Amino acid sequence: MTEFAPNSQTRQDIEEFLRDLVQIPSLPTQEGALAKRIAAEMDHLGFRNVTIDRIGNVIGWVGPGSGSLLMLNGHMDTVQIGNPAAWSYSPFEAQVEDGVLYGLGACDMKAGLAAMIYGAKALGESGVPLKGDVAVACVVQEETCEGLGSQVLIEEETIHPDWVVLAEPTNLDVSRGQRGRLQLRLVTRGRTCHSAQPHKGENAIYAAARLAFGLELLNDQLAVDDFLGPGSLAVTAIKSPADDCSVIPDRCEMIIDRRLTLGENETIALSEIQRVIVREGVEADVEVTEYEATSHTGYACRGRGHYPAWVLREDHPLVQAAIRGIRAELSRRPEITHWPFSTEGVYTAGIAGIPTIGFGPGDPDLAHRADEHVALADVHAATGAYARIAAELLKP
Repeated sequence: MTEFAPNSQTRQDIEEFLRDLVQIPSLPTQEGALAKRIAAEMDHLGFRNVTIDRIGNVIGWVGPGSGSLLMLNGHMDTVQIGNPAAWSYSPFEAQVEDGVLYGLGACDMKAGLAAMIYGAKALGESGVPLKGDVAVACVVQEETCEGLGSQVLIEEETIHPDWVVLAEPTNLDVSRGQRGRLQLRLVTRGRTCHSAQPHKGENAIYAAARLAFGLELLNDQLAVDDFLGPGSLAVTAIKSPADDCSVIPDRCEMIIDRRLTLGENETIALSEIQRVIVREGVEADVEVTEYEATSHTGYACRGRGHYPAWVLREDHPLVQAAIRGIRAELSRRPEITHWPFSTEGVYTAGIAGIPTIGFGPGDPDLAHRADEHVALADVHAATGAYARIAAELLKP
């Protein structure tokens, strides 16, 4: 059997590359320096047609140049550091201790980027006959508008994969779906007056507080799917634009994160919230948010805060090929699971209908946390597994 596991020199190269990735800050719309570093590594490793596209995604190719197409897909951006005092390790130092690399984005998901790039390189150098290509896509702005980078690749760059493997962390198991997401803005309205005589006005903050309590109760009444679990709802931000502390506010805005399980949709979610508004007798409006930004390449980005749930059936050939490849490479059968969070799959699977799974190094529970980290042994294991999965899918 062809050997895909990285040797000692390649493991060192992967670790040095991953440390570089973590040391380069890459907030959404600010991925330019990281994109250049990734493109340079792909060129160095012999990928063909390495490009940075109109929105700032990096794409490189391995394979014969014709036939079926597997896309290995991962995002370059990270969330903010959060509270620096909560970190025991410098977020950008990429410190390694006892075989574990610490840093912002180490798990979510620069480890996946390094592993899929070196996995594609291992496949290309193996001499294994292939009936198609692997496109390695490193996309932008997933943390703020998941699916946008992949949408540009597929709809505007006209790259049409037959399968997509997302390199988000899965503990080296196989994810075959996720809940969807709605980001909603709810605005309550009142009437201003002097805060010394609050009875002469209507406090929009109090109205928002009543709704927040009602929404908390609603969270326990949402639909449940046997595989993905229940839908959920959380108020994640609240603000009032009062100009002065002695003025009763006439407006208060809440942001609601609504996770959609299978069987739920935008219409259902909005109607549930409208019923809470009516029950509480509050003057309020609720709407789906709109995303606008400018990418690091100057591309005008727009998106809507609606991201559908998706699940790929367990007996699908992509899932089965991944199981065979991982079992052959790692000598264990992976668990079949789903992500608790949202990914690029909202577009590739949820909108474009492309068979999509997830497989990556790292614990998904470490995403968006202080002292985020990844075991280097898992990064090396994922590298060989990506090559093996691709070989399974693309064998003649």
